[in-house]
Amino acid sequence: MDGTRKEQMYGRLREVGLRWVRAVRSRSARRDDGMVSAEYAVGLIAAVGFAGVLYQVVTSDVVQSALQSLVAKALHGSF
Repeated sequence: MDGTRKEQMYGRLREVGLRWVRAVRSRSARRDDGMVSAEYAVGLIAAVGFAGVLYQVVTSDVVQSALQSLVAKALHGSF
């Protein structure tokens, strides 16, 4: 085989290889798209759950009375 023929063959193999690598990368990128959305959904559910628990704690009678006494002491305190 002469040098020109080898160069053409290697060039063609390189093109095919690059196409294959691009195809694999695009398929793996598409698979990750759904995973990112799922992670955001789980994070959102966790944040809403935490906000619900925090709301229940802050609106409980014990915490409300503690906050009211803290504010009353701050307003009636001497500087």
